[in-house]
Amino acid sequence: MVQRRRLQRSVLLMTIVAAVATPAMAQDRKLLLRVADQFPQGHFMLRYAIKPWMEQVTKATGGEVQFEHYPGEQLGKAKDFLSLVQSGVADIVLLAPAYVSDKMPLTAVMELPGLFENSCQGNAAYWKLAREGGLLAQKEYAPNGVRALFSTMYPPYQLVSAKRKIDTPKHVEGMKLRVLSRAMDLAVTKLKGVGVRMTSPEIFEAMSRGTIDGAILSYGVAANYNVPARYVTVGESFGSAAMLFVIGESRWAKLPEHVRKAMTEAGEVANRNVCAEIDKEEASELENLKKKGVTAVRWSASDRTEVESMLLSVANEWAVEMDKRGKPGSETLKATLAARSGR
Repeated sequence: MVQRRRLQRSVLLMTIVAAVATPAMAQDRKLLLRVADQFPQGHFMLRYAIKPWMEQVTKATGGEVQFEHYPGEQLGKAKDFLSLVQSGVADIVLLAPAYVSDKMPLTAVMELPGLFENSCQGNAAYWKLAREGGLLAQKEYAPNGVRALFSTMYPPYQLVSAKRKIDTPKHVEGMKLRVLSRAMDLAVTKLKGVGVRMTSPEIFEAMSRGTIDGAILSYGVAANYNVPARYVTVGESFGSAAMLFVIGESRWAKLPEHVRKAMTEAGEVANRNVCAEIDKEEASELENLKKKGVTAVRWSASDRTEVESMLLSVANEWAVEMDKRGKPGSETLKATLAARSGR
């Protein structure tokens, strides 16, 4: 009888301890993840995508998941982000596949000229290819040990000139222009310009020093990096830029199922919201550039027809070039066009 009472007291004591300890243990059970990107504070990718995504994940997990955020290349250069996430220096990064084109050459399909009219149209197609099970996820991202959490497509890129007038396509001849990828390089070559590859943070210095004459980029990028522009085209489509928010696959595999669910759901929200905000902001950024004295140039109908004709073959040339390298370029282009058409 005495032994039974002692046992009952022991069980009661353990129950009380467990009841008291569980909340404390839950408070201590924090999952801290390092997030890196290349953008300055205030950039639309931070405002509309990265920060809302982190906040939603933290809230959905009851504060269990916390983030250390390193914007503005604080954790490393943008071109090194893939290796940072592969090595575990960062858990999650905003990756520009064009900066690692030797490892992710097929994603350049999204950066071909004339494919999309706006960010939302482009990202709807891109996400079909980048998400789990998509062609790019299988052929480029999984082999590199990363998983897409959400994607972003910039609006159609324009031509930005530091000093030279760009009243007609002929003015582009001989200009040294910053390009993002091989696909964009092909487009510039068609216009008889010279493509120079570099990251977004490098553009300001290169244009200021005259190392390049201009760049192919969006109004938003030009504004965020204070690019010293005097002329910009309006209504053209010289390509675009694909961005991918990725987590290391090995890190993903260690996450609890409820955390994965929270991240996936937050990613879907980010995909819907960021493109709409980017499209709105692109229009306002053009107006801001004009207020700063930048001249907006709209080419004539005949010039636009000529340029569209020149750029029409770029997609097929890119696909053939990839095929010759042993990469499924034609398959990727076909899948992209199907995704754009909603198939």
